[in-house]
Amino acid sequence: MIFVFIFIFGSLWGSFSNVCIYRLPKNEGVVKNRSYCPGCKEIIKWYDNIPLISFILLKAKCRSCEFKISTEYFIVEFLTALIFTIIYYFYGISVTSILLIILTVFFVIIFFIDLKHYIIPNELTFPLMILGFIKSFDPNLNQNLFPNYINSLIGGLAGYLIIWSIIFLYKKIRNKEGMGLGDAKLLSAIGFWFGWASIPIVIFFSSIIALVSVLPSLLNKKRNLSAEIPFGPFLIIGCVIFIAYGNIIKSVIFNI
Repeated sequence: MIFVFIFIFGSLWGSFSNVCIYRLPKNEGVVKNRSYCPGCKEIIKWYDNIPLISFILLKAKCRSCEFKISTEYFIVEFLTALIFTIIYYFYGISVTSILLIILTVFFVIIFFIDLKHYIIPNELTFPLMILGFIKSFDPNLNQNLFPNYINSLIGGLAGYLIIWSIIFLYKKIRNKEGMGLGDAKLLSAIGFWFGWASIPIVIFFSSIIALVSVLPSLLNKKRNLSAEIPFGPFLIIGCVIFIAYGNIIKSVIFNI
């Protein structure tokens, strides 16, 4: 029964994430105004705004104007609910679960905003950086997952400087932007959350996965090497890999 509750709780946060994904790039408030249909602008009734269920019952259409509702809404709600459930399965009711749930909400919002708009809002990265560093002062946290404040500080600074250096060098060599500072801030936040050892691991896996994902379009010439890609989602995937397998990878690479 508790898993059902956690899943429903996660879907509610997934619904809130959808609001943020839609409104933050438009600089609209995410709390005060009620949800509305992007097509007819009608306020969505509460019974048409039930996570997952309303999407299915309405057959992915607005009740008022039959405007097509993007499948992304359902994916975000289901994905968030699923991740919440997985976190509870592994960590139960704990501070670790609470922190990972907070991180999940931020990551889901960043993932889909960057995927669609090629931006990572400061409203998301700055709080993540601050929270990641502040939590590191708690000596009772899961030491296998979260670093102490010195490790956290080094990770945060290293994450930002590495991406900043890539941007600087690429601009010097090619005379154009290669990545955005949003990526630097996101990797910095990851460093603050998981320490310096997470940085090379996240960069490695995110780069490999990014390369594999764009390689087919490069080979069939639908995309060229200078084409812009949203790197934030790949950093997040790399971070998820670190969270799941970081201890094993660190023991092999760093012998720690």
